[in-house]
Amino acid sequence: MAAPVRLVCLSLPARQLCFHPTAGLRGLAVAAVSVRKPSDGQQHPALCGASSPLVQAIRHTSFFNRLTAEQLWKGVTSVSNAGKKQGRGKGVGKKIAKDLNRGQVIGIGRENMVWPGLNAPVLRGRELIQQHQLPKDEEREAKLIKIRDSQGKFRMLKLDPLERGWSGTKMPGRSIGAPNAIGEDSFEGFDTKVLELKVVTCMTAVFGRKRRMSIFAVTGNGNGLAGFALSKATTVQDAIRKVKNRAGQKLLHIQRYNDHTVFHDFFTQYGATKIYVKKMPEGYGLVCHRAIRTICEVVGIKDLHAKVEGICNVQNMTKAFFLGLINQKTHQQLANEKKLHLVEFRKEQLNFPKVVASPEDSVVRTRAEIPQEEELDLTRYLMGGSCTATTQEVPSTLH
Repeated sequence: MAAPVRLVCLSLPARQLCFHPTAGLRGLAVAAVSVRKPSDGQQHPALCGASSPLVQAIRHTSFFNRLTAEQLWKGVTSVSNAGKKQGRGKGVGKKIAKDLNRGQVIGIGRENMVWPGLNAPVLRGRELIQQHQLPKDEEREAKLIKIRDSQGKFRMLKLDPLERGWSGTKMPGRSIGAPNAIGEDSFEGFDTKVLELKVVTCMTAVFGRKRRMSIFAVTGNGNGLAGFALSKATTVQDAIRKVKNRAGQKLLHIQRYNDHTVFHDFFTQYGATKIYVKKMPEGYGLVCHRAIRTICEVVGIKDLHAKVEGICNVQNMTKAFFLGLINQKTHQQLANEKKLHLVEFRKEQLNFPKVVASPEDSVVRTRAEIPQEEELDLTRYLMGGSCTATTQEVPSTLH
């Protein structure tokens, strides 16, 4: 049997020595007291008693078991804001993966099964093969690991050419899908494309420099319905979700001529950005800035020529181009406004005049009723007196 433990009360100096934080085991040994021998003649161990117990704080949690593995790895591999300004860690944060499909065979997996028609013939002679399980292939996993290790370093998986943006794998120019459905209304046939992606920061008193992602995108169904929006969020995924849903709530109807081009040439401006748009025949294509070409694709314009002058800011170009599109005038509106016949000359028709619209009230002004200073050229009238800047060629001289 174990010997009983006796509790001995110490004097105040002994207690102070025993529980002094710097005394340690040596202080406890000095503070030991002799115990009277009981009647059985045996000496029992004494336990120092005190009015207040000794409490030692133990931390059971740390950042090792409080944070996830992804957060810990990010803390090791990430770069500080000061380092980013100096150009460090440009490749940090890029998710790269190996091609896990190499070495895989359709119909053969971890469970070694025979699937007639997939990894085995349906008939073997006159025998109809049934689905059954074969013994497990122990070397299959080892072969796959060896193939994946032989791929060398991790490399980015190549994007499909149709999924690429304006510049390789960058976000501007890439498609991010249709906006999310709102109740029973769905956006079938819509496609959203990113026009601009950048990092914006603002200085706050509490959190310091606050970093967010800003995305400018345009959405449309390719049939004259389109809209654009700007959204900001802390992550790219949240910004993409917000911008395509916001663009789907700001749709505009764009009128098109024969569903392939604009109704007429026009000049539009927003801020210091000027755009000169020309109507082109079918089959001409889109000869314009890449941002305007992306907008035309989601709107449904196939033939167009546009020249940008001034500041080539993507947001200004988008706003200016949409202003020009929604301010177009149909042939009938122009005829009613001028009280004249609208005549078109085409090369396909050998430049013979063709009346495309007449006033609805059938009231046409005569030559005597038209003022001499009135502009009758449709292009100059719609351009508002503006014209594109051209460089004058210096005539060559004979020597």
